[in-house]
Amino acid sequence: MTEEVTAKIDIEAVLKEGKAIQVKPQGYSMYPLFVPGRDEAVIRPVAGKQELRALKRGDVVLYRRKRGILVLHRIWKTDGKRFYMVGDNQSEIEGPLEASQIKGKLEVIIRKGHYIETTDLLYRFLTGVWLWLRPARPMLSQIAHRIKVLFGRS
Repeated sequence: MTEEVTAKIDIEAVLKEGKAIQVKPQGYSMYPLFVPGRDEAVIRPVAGKQELRALKRGDVVLYRRKRGILVLHRIWKTDGKRFYMVGDNQSEIEGPLEASQIKGKLEVIIRKGHYIETTDLLYRFLTGVWLWLRPARPMLSQIAHRIKVLFGRS
């Protein structure tokens, strides 16, 4: 019998050292970008006012909520000092968050061994469309669910 050992690492400490980190996002708030248990995220640290000001609508960032949990969500709107966030599988906007709450920025998505950089033009286009569709997401999710049920893929 093999035991699996999962080491807990301090993600913020690693990012604070200036190192990128590779994690498997949990939960469904960023679905379909991330499927739990399948996809991975490479997050690089964001430090300094200049890097924070460079963050823009559509970027996915790792931040700490005031309640204490780390969250990976997309920037809906920013003025460089305050940030409003939304998960790809959500329609409610969270914020404002302070720049000090942002710890890192998504750089690469790893899906089934393929690396997708967030600078890729197709990725940027598709995420822009998805942000634009934010008000319609609940309806789109219902339609997708009904199609899956209809074809026996629930």
